[in-house]
Amino acid sequence: MAEHTHVLKPATPHIDEATLVSRLKAQDTDALGYLYDHYSGALYGVVLRIVKKEDIAEEVLQDAFLKIWNAMPQYDAGKGRLFTWMFNVARNLAIDKLRSREIKRDIKTDAVSDNVRSIDHQYYSEQSVDSIGLERLLEKLSEDQQLIIRLLYLQGYTQSEVAKEWGIPLGTVKTRQRLAMIQLRKLVGK
Repeated sequence: MAEHTHVLKPATPHIDEATLVSRLKAQDTDALGYLYDHYSGALYGVVLRIVKKEDIAEEVLQDAFLKIWNAMPQYDAGKGRLFTWMFNVARNLAIDKLRSREIKRDIKTDAVSDNVRSIDHQYYSEQSVDSIGLERLLEKLSEDQQLIIRLLYLQGYTQSEVAKEWGIPLGTVKTRQRLAMIQLRKLVGK
């Protein structure tokens, strides 16, 4: 696992916030280095508390500093302190990452992987989705039905998560699931 550490550097003179903001707005890369050296540890801690995985926290932290750098011209010191603004950028990116399907899938995959390790791999290794013909059956469903089956049964989402993620009513998810299962039963019966 990645470990977030800082290399001790020679002491850099303190830069007051107004000067730092001015230099950052002028795209001064030394100011960005100063900003990273002085604030990355605190922001990393915030992000890690949200995403719970060190490698993802590192990724979000890098994204946050990139966004901060690119958005610096729009930063308004009159609306709040620099750290508060940076904190909000990092926190919002972490929350967005947590909401993303990618991390949900990673978290669920990790949980499933932990459970699967205790199962007899020899027996189950031969039972891949493709070997039981499910993939060929899914290809015969409509795109909506394929998506619902993949999300609910192969990726482990709940009906509520699918509804929220895709912005469709829960009833629609349930209907699509029911219709997909009816269609699969017909296909299996052939």
